[in-house]
Amino acid sequence: MSGLWIGLTAGVLGGLVGVGGGVIMIPLMTEVLRFRQQEAHGTSLVAVVFTAVAGSFIYYLHGSADIPASALLAAMALMTVRFGAKYCSFLPEWKLKRYFGCFLLFITLLLLLKPFLPPVTEGTLPDWIRWCFLVVLGALTGFVSGMMGVGGGIFMVPMMVIFAGIPQHTAQGISLLAMIPASAVGAWTHWKIGNTRKSLLPGLIAGVLAGVYAGGSFAHVMPEKELRFVFIALLLYTATRYLRAKPKPDATCTLTTGQE
Repeated sequence: MSGLWIGLTAGVLGGLVGVGGGVIMIPLMTEVLRFRQQEAHGTSLVAVVFTAVAGSFIYYLHGSADIPASALLAAMALMTVRFGAKYCSFLPEWKLKRYFGCFLLFITLLLLLKPFLPPVTEGTLPDWIRWCFLVVLGALTGFVSGMMGVGGGIFMVPMMVIFAGIPQHTAQGISLLAMIPASAVGAWTHWKIGNTRKSLLPGLIAGVLAGVYAGGSFAHVMPEKELRFVFIALLLYTATRYLRAKPKPDATCTLTTGQE
């Protein structure tokens, strides 16, 4: 039952704002279910794959999709996602929590600054600059996805909107489609390492699929401004909690062994 409501909450948010929902699932798993940070990241990525598949289909039906851009982002992310997933397992839990908090704080700052940044509208950038930007963004997203246990949409969407001038709904559709292969590879890597709580997955996936259908269906009628501020408040609260993480007195950096 716990997996069901966690998946439902993450799925609704993922469908609404074009993210995989990892930023919701991971804090709930660590704070409520008391998962290890690495376990939360690995289990989250499995659910993110299902969020991305269902969400991208819904956005495609609404015409908010750019398949070439998604393919380029996905290809670059595939080159770096394994490095991120493996790096996650080598970090002490308290340090990974702080990194995750810094990551969320950075995204919060981007969203807060968005209304004050010079607008970049679609078509103002030369095509070669736009594609070069997507190459770099895809590579960064892959590493972040594997390391942080998120699909990367929470990183991709504001970057595409702010710096590439891609419309919000299109950016969300691109993000969901692009995160499918990278999230799948990251989830598989975490699975092999042993960072996945398999018993939680049935309820988690069912909740995610139901939630993302509802969230994606309302995404095109939800006022962007109000949704952005709710999202910012949630990110800021979560980031603050994770940035306060401290090492345990007997904490040592241990390696997670693989499970066949």
